[in-house]
Amino acid sequence: MIPVAEARARILEAMPRMPLEWVALPAAHGRVLARDLHAGRSQPPLAVSAMDGYAVRSEDLREPGARLRIVGEVPAGRVFAGRVGPGEAVRIFTGAPLPEGADAVLMQERAEVSGDLLRAQVALPPGKFVRPAGLDFEAGWKGLGAGHLLDARALGLAAAMGHAWLPVRRRPRVAILATGDELVRPGEVPGPAGIVSSNNPTLMAMVEGWGGDPVDLGIARDRPEDLLHALDQAAGADLLVTSGGASVGAYDLVQDTLVAHGLAVNFWKIAMRPGKPLIFGRFRDIPFLGLPGNPVSAAVCAIVYLRAALLACLGRPTELPVSRAPLAAPLAANDEREDYMRAYWRSDGGQPPRVRPADRQDSSMFATFAHADLLLRRPPRDPARAAGDLVEVIEIARALAR
Repeated sequence: MIPVAEARARILEAMPRMPLEWVALPAAHGRVLARDLHAGRSQPPLAVSAMDGYAVRSEDLREPGARLRIVGEVPAGRVFAGRVGPGEAVRIFTGAPLPEGADAVLMQERAEVSGDLLRAQVALPPGKFVRPAGLDFEAGWKGLGAGHLLDARALGLAAAMGHAWLPVRRRPRVAILATGDELVRPGEVPGPAGIVSSNNPTLMAMVEGWGGDPVDLGIARDRPEDLLHALDQAAGADLLVTSGGASVGAYDLVQDTLVAHGLAVNFWKIAMRPGKPLIFGRFRDIPFLGLPGNPVSAAVCAIVYLRAALLACLGRPTELPVSRAPLAAPLAANDEREDYMRAYWRSDGGQPPRVRPADRQDSSMFATFAHADLLLRRPPRDPARAAGDLVEVIEIARALAR
């Protein structure tokens, strides 16, 4: 068995970086930038008014009570054709370019206006209520770096910088196959000893949430010919993921069958609970990740390994969102495997939240995973822990996001 950290490192080293493609700005939400993005122009491009009021020369308003003549008007989106001279003012609106000669704005609430004359109630320093050119950003500024996840704020900034098309990483195509005679698809009625397959829906949703493009290959029966036929549909994928058949039982055929047909195994078995019988290698020149069949094992391994693989393809940080929190109850010493325990937040009597592991950690019990808040991560040979001790936790909701 190899350590979790080594398994992650080998997977990350083997994953390809996705090529660049151009998408229209409205279609880029949730995508990852492939190149740095620079501003095509300054924002604002000219000095503009921050208020509705009057563009003036500050030297004319050194004292309250100055009287000026209004010589024109400039709304947002237009440029005043003339120049503001001594004793003059121009009616201006928020966002309109400051006329030549003016260096301040008298807000309309501080102006007494009669016809084309105004009296300023206040004195003004230079630059008052003026947004200088480039206040937000200047032309050529790197507003967004390669690897940035394009959320609503990033798209708004890209638009403000003048970009209608964005260079993004292509979504990794991930082919997903469940294996096992006992499995049926959701909605089908299983036999007396059958099980409804939850791994494919879980993994597909995870892949999509991490920026990939999932391809459902369905369920392969426990026969080599069925497995190989299903994997024929994975051509063109960037990553091939199976669940089930990775252990050593008589019907666990994935490794033996694929090795006989060209699978180059990088590693098999990890010092981890749940998820010990995990396989990684290359099959038909596609990175291959063979997850355990138990649904909790498959889901936890996906968070630890599949998430990192996809984020590496997209040029995103691959670290898990690990933090530390106090235990709500004692824990016995851990064995030689790195443990990922399902756990919940618990808060009593107004105290800060504490971590309580689920009472049962059987890897077939998906309901506990579905309702858990956390994975409590324990290193190998971790000693017994008392209530209140700090432990490492991974918030599942954060791990499912990017």
